[in-house]
Amino acid sequence: MALEMVSEVRVRYAETDQMGVVYHANYLIWCEIGRTDFIRALGTPYAQLERDGVMLAVSDAALRFHASARYDDAIRIYTRLTDVRSRAMTFAYRIVLAESNTQLVSGTTGLISLTREGRLASLPGPVRQLLESSVSPGFDRDAA
Repeated sequence: MALEMVSEVRVRYAETDQMGVVYHANYLIWCEIGRTDFIRALGTPYAQLERDGVMLAVSDAALRFHASARYDDAIRIYTRLTDVRSRAMTFAYRIVLAESNTQLVSGTTGLISLTREGRLASLPGPVRQLLESSVSPGFDRDAA
């Protein structure tokens, strides 16, 4: 069951910079919203994974900025899981203005599985199978 999660947020004033546009680091927060919503949609909230000892840490992130969002804009975050390996996974994101579908940002994050002590660990079999059943192709990063 390939899955694309769609999450929505509205730009808060605190997320904008002196020029009135969204500060670039906030897009990573919105990716986290999309990622946790994606995992929740699979039936296991991220918090439950952590209670079960599955700790996921962002190991890399790449964003490409296409346009700017401003205060009070409605934002839509499209999230897909594009790869799952024994100890890692990759998510792809497309962030757009909800009203016009104007692409703001495209990007990816890589996550690794860790023990509670911070050592690299394999994903538990059932978790990996659940994630693998949800893999789909990423987005065209250059589409505007």
